[in-house]
Amino acid sequence: MIGLVDCNNFYVSCERVFQPRLEDMPVGIMSNNDGCVIARSSELKALGVEMGTPAFQLQQWVNQGRIRLLSSNYELYGDMSARVREVLEEFSAGVEPYSIDEMFVRFDGFDDEATLDLARTLYRKVRQFTGIPVCVGVAPSRTLAKLANRAAKKRPEYGGVCMLKGSDDATRHLLEKTELGDVWGVGRRLVERLAIQDIKTAWDLCCADPKTIRRRFSVTLERTVRELQGTPCSEMNDSDESRQRIMTSRSFGRLTGEPSELRAAIRQHAQRSAEKLRAQQNHARAVLVFLKTNRHRQDLAQYSPSVVTELPEPTADSRTIIAAAQQALEAIYQPGYRFMKAGVMLLDLVDANREQRSLLDSPDHAANRERSERLMSTLDELNQKMGRGTVRLGIPRQNAAWHLRCAHRTPRWTTQWDELPSAKA
Repeated sequence: MIGLVDCNNFYVSCERVFQPRLEDMPVGIMSNNDGCVIARSSELKALGVEMGTPAFQLQQWVNQGRIRLLSSNYELYGDMSARVREVLEEFSAGVEPYSIDEMFVRFDGFDDEATLDLARTLYRKVRQFTGIPVCVGVAPSRTLAKLANRAAKKRPEYGGVCMLKGSDDATRHLLEKTELGDVWGVGRRLVERLAIQDIKTAWDLCCADPKTIRRRFSVTLERTVRELQGTPCSEMNDSDESRQRIMTSRSFGRLTGEPSELRAAIRQHAQRSAEKLRAQQNHARAVLVFLKTNRHRQDLAQYSPSVVTELPEPTADSRTIIAAAQQALEAIYQPGYRFMKAGVMLLDLVDANREQRSLLDSPDHAANRERSERLMSTLDELNQKMGRGTVRLGIPRQNAAWHLRCAHRTPRWTTQWDELPSAKA
C-alpha cells in the first residue's frame, strides 16, 4: 500500500502557522510581482474568488478589510515543506516528494488495520509538529491514492483519512462518482476522446481492457487503467536525481532597459544557478542567457534574444559562470528596448565527481581548481548558516527595477530546527 499526504491550502497554511490571526479569515497568496491570486484559503474560495484572479480586482475588498492578500514567500514554503517531510520520515520507511505540498509515503509490511492506524497517525502528527493540516489517501497504487486523498479532502465522513483496497465496494462506489477529468494524468482532450468510446467515469476507465486502451490511445493511459484496477505501474522520479539543466529566471518589478540593472539581474541569476549546480554536485560546460520584452505591450518595440556561451572548462565556480553570463549579456543587449524578464540557464551538466581531467593539466591549474572548490564551499556554507544572499558577488542591495514587487510579504521565518529560539532556550 502507498499513501499520499497532501497539505491543505499549503501556502495559506504556512502563513497561518506564524500568524494565527489569519485563521478563519479569507486569505489569498499572490504570484510574483503581486500579480494574481495563486493560492486561496477555503474562506476565500467560498467568496467566489477564482484561481488566477488579478489582485487589483480584489483591492476594494482588501481596503474594506474583508480579505487579506499576501505576497508569495517561497523560502518559507520550502522550509515548511521540508519540515513536513521530516515528520513523515520519522514514521515511514520511504517518503517520495511529488510536489512542494504532496508526498507519497510507503506502507510496506503492514496489514490493513495497521496501515489505517499509521495513516491516521501521520494525519495527527504532521499537524501537531508543524501546524500544517493535511489529508491522507491510501491505496494499492499511486493513481488510486490520489483519488483516495481527494475523497479524504472533499468528504467529511472520512475524517481526513481515506483508504481504498482496490477491489472492494468502497473503491467501486468512489470510482463511479469520479469524473474522468479528476483522474490523475487524464487531461481535457483525452476526456473528449474517451467520451467517444463511451468512457465517461473513472469506473468506466477502470473496466476498460488495458491492451485495447494501449492500442487506441497510449501506453501511459494503459498504465492508468491498470493503476485504477489496483496494480501499481508508475514510479516516482528519484528526488535525488540530478537535473540535466538548471535555470534561474524572474520577471522584473517594472520594465527596464538600463544596462546596469540588467547586469545586476543576470549576475544574481547566474550566482543562484551556480549554487544549485554545486548543490547537486555537477559542473556546467555552457551558459545560456536570455532577455524578454513584454509581448502584450504592442506599443513597445519587441526583442527577445538569447545566446549560449561555452565555458573554458566544466566548472561550478560562481565567478566563472557570472563572467560568462555577463559576456553573453553584452553580446545580446541592444539599447532602445524595455525588458520584462531575464534568465540564466546552465547547460551540458556533468558529474563533478566523475569529470574527465586533462592529462595536460599543470600543478598550478590543479591548485587553482582546488582553491576554487574550497572558496565556493565556504561561500555556500556561510549562506546556508546565515541565510541565502548573506555573501554575494557584487550584487547591489538597493531596490532596483529587476527586484520583484512583494509589498505584502511576511517575514521568511526559515530556520533549521536547532536554530529556533525556543530550541535554544
